[in-house]
Amino acid sequence: MTAYAVLLSIAALLALLIRGRVAPAILFTVWAAAYYLAGLVSEREWLAGYTNSALITLIVLLLVSLALERSPLLDRFSDLVLRGGPARAILRLSAVTTLFSAALNNTAVVGALLGVVSKQRRVAPSKLLIPLSYAAILGGVTTLVGTSTNLVVNSFVIDAGLPPLKMFQFSLVGIPLALACIAVMVLCSGLLPAHEPAERESRQSYFLEAQITRDSPLAGRSIEQNRLRNLDGLFLLELEREGRLISPVGPDEILEEGDVLVFTGQVEKVQALQQIPGLQVFGTRADALLGSNLVEVVISNESILPNRTLREVDFRSQFDAGVVGIRRGDKRLTGQLGRIPLRVGDALLLAVGPDFAQHRNIDRNFHLLDTGVLRPKLTSHQSTLALSGFALAIAVSAVGIWPLLNCLLVLLAILLATRILSVGEMRRRFPFDLLVTIGSALAIAKALESSGAAELVADAMRSLFDGHGVVGAFVGVYLITVVLTEVITNNAAAALAFPIALSTARAFDVDPMPFVMAIAYGASAGFLIPFGYQTHLMVMSPGRYSTLDFFRIGLPVSLTYSAAVLLLVPVFFPF
Repeated sequence: MTAYAVLLSIAALLALLIRGRVAPAILFTVWAAAYYLAGLVSEREWLAGYTNSALITLIVLLLVSLALERSPLLDRFSDLVLRGGPARAILRLSAVTTLFSAALNNTAVVGALLGVVSKQRRVAPSKLLIPLSYAAILGGVTTLVGTSTNLVVNSFVIDAGLPPLKMFQFSLVGIPLALACIAVMVLCSGLLPAHEPAERESRQSYFLEAQITRDSPLAGRSIEQNRLRNLDGLFLLELEREGRLISPVGPDEILEEGDVLVFTGQVEKVQALQQIPGLQVFGTRADALLGSNLVEVVISNESILPNRTLREVDFRSQFDAGVVGIRRGDKRLTGQLGRIPLRVGDALLLAVGPDFAQHRNIDRNFHLLDTGVLRPKLTSHQSTLALSGFALAIAVSAVGIWPLLNCLLVLLAILLATRILSVGEMRRRFPFDLLVTIGSALAIAKALESSGAAELVADAMRSLFDGHGVVGAFVGVYLITVVLTEVITNNAAAALAFPIALSTARAFDVDPMPFVMAIAYGASAGFLIPFGYQTHLMVMSPGRYSTLDFFRIGLPVSLTYSAAVLLLVPVFFPF
């Protein structure tokens, strides 16, 4: 009876994850705590998940990556990579991205190239951004540190008492798999849309401009006193006074004759401005006025903004910027911007104040498409030290001289000592959600096993594939993982599928390694739907993609990827 109750609770967890209203970290923490209170996991098992060695290795790796992602190395490849027609550009971009993603965090690699690819004019960005995201996945599955998913799976492997996965164990299948999928992307490049950049037309439509006339009753009074902050559908964004731009505008700012006010929001509601005495609406110079301080950003998966509105977070005070427009995929959102719940991957057009670049929360909340306001890149000396140190750490751990965690801790200490990385930056970017999610997931996996729920699913798998043997069960485990990763996050998919895979291998009395690798590769096989993988959300709005665009090019890539996994894993990891 307990096993069925746990399965029902897992079904409820999955439904909430798919709905996406509550953060996975909160859901996994609540479920783990509930299983502990129900006596399904002991206090020691519950707390041990948060100190799992593979999980700690992942956290330290992500902290080291904060310095590596500031290396100018990827920028130097951009001009070379993006030459030639779309097919050649896709090939070069995919090859470079795959190579770097094998060692660096996928999100960092895509974030480093996102602005370069979006702003270049040789090839339509929409021809390149989906391949960029796909290639980051393909590079990630070639090494243990290529993607957080592999390290998450390794944490489950260690927790289950199995031998830990090795650095290049994934390469046996991952390299031929990546080559095959890159070839398919090049051959199917015609399926990618060719959206032309629409910056000028979209930006101009966001603004209304009005001027304080001579002898206006508005002059000498503050913004608040003139009730200009709560107009119907419009929002006061900036103020120009004698060629000087005041941005953002505070409520206590005293208006003067000749001031030019710039509004944003529902521009069709210009009547609200025309009815104000002493305010002349003309709206023809707004784009030129604001062109010097417009910045485009994409909301990151670490941001505090998703599922909240601009009003709720007090956007101006948080970032010294006003939101001019919001784009979600191929749609520009209209209406009162302050009331729109934001999502990861939304592209925001910001009119920024002079202190925007100095705000320490920018890099945590946004991926910037305008490189001029990015954090300072590492110098050549710093970049060489950071990259060579990381390469040495990987090499030393790969040959078995010293554990990866030890190597990364030494490298982290060096980065802090040389001030390439700061404690403040580590504090701001610490992956707390990931730590809580995976630590809780390990407790949930224990509950699935101790309650007998995982064994029930394994028995069902054995009955379902009766006559097809262990190979049929292997295919079934892989397909379940692929479906999960398409509808929820990749790490959550690995967490829910792993105990099922392990129990299935035990039910067939075979080596669990093929099933473990099926989980690892399957959890990274998110090509069809953009909402299950963070780099897809990063490129969706800058590329002006629809969900259909991902499905159209993702289907042949996904089929190729799956065929390679199902054919090669049993060869290199026999049952």
